[in-house]
Amino acid sequence: MHIRDLPYTDPGRPDVRSGPRFLFWLGRNQLGGQVKAALWGLVHMAALVSFPIAIGFGVQAVMDRSGSRLAMAGALMVGLTVLTALGDAMLHRAAVTNWITAAARVQQLLARKAVELGSALTRKVAAGEVVAVSTGDVEKIGWFVEALSRFTAAAITTVAVCVALVLYQPALGVVVAVGVPALALAVLPLLPRAARRADEQREKAGRATELASDTVAGLRVLRGIGGEELFLGRYRHASHEVRVAAVRSARMWALIAAVQVALPGLLLIGVVWYGASLAGDGRIEVGELVTVYSAVTFLLYPLRHFEEIAMAYSFSRPSARRAARVLALQRSSSASEGAAAVDGGERGEAQEATAPLGGDLYDPASGMLAPSGLLTAVVCGDPDAAGRLADRLGGHPTHDGPGDGDHVGAPSALLGGVALDEVPLTTARAAVLVQDKDPVLLSGALTELLDVPRSGEISAETALEAAQCGDVLDALAQASAAEADDAGPMRTRITERGRSLSGGQRQRLALARSLVTDPEVLVLDEPTSAVDSHTEARIADGVRRLRAGRTTIVLTSSPLLLDRADRVVFVPDGAAAGVGTHRELLGTDPAYRAVVTRETEDEAAVRRAGRGTGPAGHGPREIGRIEEQIEESA
Repeated sequence: MHIRDLPYTDPGRPDVRSGPRFLFWLGRNQLGGQVKAALWGLVHMAALVSFPIAIGFGVQAVMDRSGSRLAMAGALMVGLTVLTALGDAMLHRAAVTNWITAAARVQQLLARKAVELGSALTRKVAAGEVVAVSTGDVEKIGWFVEALSRFTAAAITTVAVCVALVLYQPALGVVVAVGVPALALAVLPLLPRAARRADEQREKAGRATELASDTVAGLRVLRGIGGEELFLGRYRHASHEVRVAAVRSARMWALIAAVQVALPGLLLIGVVWYGASLAGDGRIEVGELVTVYSAVTFLLYPLRHFEEIAMAYSFSRPSARRAARVLALQRSSSASEGAAAVDGGERGEAQEATAPLGGDLYDPASGMLAPSGLLTAVVCGDPDAAGRLADRLGGHPTHDGPGDGDHVGAPSALLGGVALDEVPLTTARAAVLVQDKDPVLLSGALTELLDVPRSGEISAETALEAAQCGDVLDALAQASAAEADDAGPMRTRITERGRSLSGGQRQRLALARSLVTDPEVLVLDEPTSAVDSHTEARIADGVRRLRAGRTTIVLTSSPLLLDRADRVVFVPDGAAAGVGTHRELLGTDPAYRAVVTRETEDEAAVRRAGRGTGPAGHGPREIGRIEEQIEESA
């Protein structure tokens, strides 16, 4: 696999049973690249550790006053220098390629998992955890994959040199053969503590990242309530904990590095002392002593890779475990909960494609029914319950704890009698599109924002008009003029999450993106909560007109949207309690009226006592408020 061939057509089905298994799976999928890097590593290190032979040969030639052998030693050193440089360059190239391709594979797997789970991902795992896995953990996993080939070459070279020294000069070779494995294993007792400290540092860094993400996402609200200093203090404290943990971890790795420097020095001193005594007794030649001494000196280079692989594995194992935990998350199924494949494959995509879905949308958990082709408004009263209902309507069963007013283990919705969680993900997504309460706008031009899979029946201009995005286009046009860009508003760049726009503008652009998709069923969770009443009324008319003949569900408590709906379903406490038009439910359902009109207990008491009541039993204040909103919107 070459870097130019990225991204992968199919990153594969990872083994997510454990962190080490995930690392082994990555290595197995890079077997060709690992072998290539290891071979170049052998060329580099074999040439490097062969220098002592040339040095010893040259020293002995000088002592024997042989010019021809000295010339041969010089030629040998030149050849080894060329091989060392070539092997080092190609090893670096192959190893970095392994790093980048492994990191790209993991990031593609994480992106595929995010697409599979959608908004349910951040409900299963914290957003900060996802960010940490997709950045720092991916880098550490790539580091281990890269270091593995160098370690393989270093291990083979070390064994070969020890064997060669034993055969070349048994007396000194045995000392080296015993001492080198002892050096390689000397740091093993220190690794568990170092790994624990590294884990502690990473966990604290993850919490700090999550706190930073939450703070940035709610920055507007924090400024509004004056809570910036409070959260700044919390982040400062979290950053201090990360710094302290990083220092403790660095101290342990510094100790390991010191051991790796001190022990080879002691071995080198022992070899020189023992070899000098042998040379003094005439048992070995001076050239042999120089050769063995040089070989031990050059062996210190491959020994560094033993330390590196130990560090890389200690860091990458918990990172791989966290990545495997995220990748093991499954699109829940009410019929086969927990039946994830051993190899981590995604069951939804493994199923055979089914015919396009259609018909009425029904939620068994609440009893909410949205007839095909109608605009149905749903009033829950509880934003969290509305979010869970939206998840079920999108094909994700909810699994909430008892006492929260919702069903435990509630199954997904049925479209035309077919459970959405029992069909392939692509089929469910093509049939039902759910726009979350807080939709995300990715950075890019407006044309790129609206470049989504669509039916082709609705143009971008029509969708923008229905979502009342005229002022957004005007603002983008002004930005385009300020940037001396004649491309117009559709080409003006929108920052990540649309931070350069107001909340209402972001909300309307997200609505336009959903409308241009033109799905068979569109579910909108509070699509107008950040716009004024006049704009909200025009949006309601635009959505009704554009979605005529299509199934549309709007989760809202806005009287303006409810008044435009063909059908309103009241779902308090997780169960459908009333069905009708908005005006009918206002007159017949006190609980519905309290949710929609925000009626206070005092007003309800006055109305029940029969004082100041108007038509259909409404109190004067709620009647005036509702009529004023509806008449102004007209």
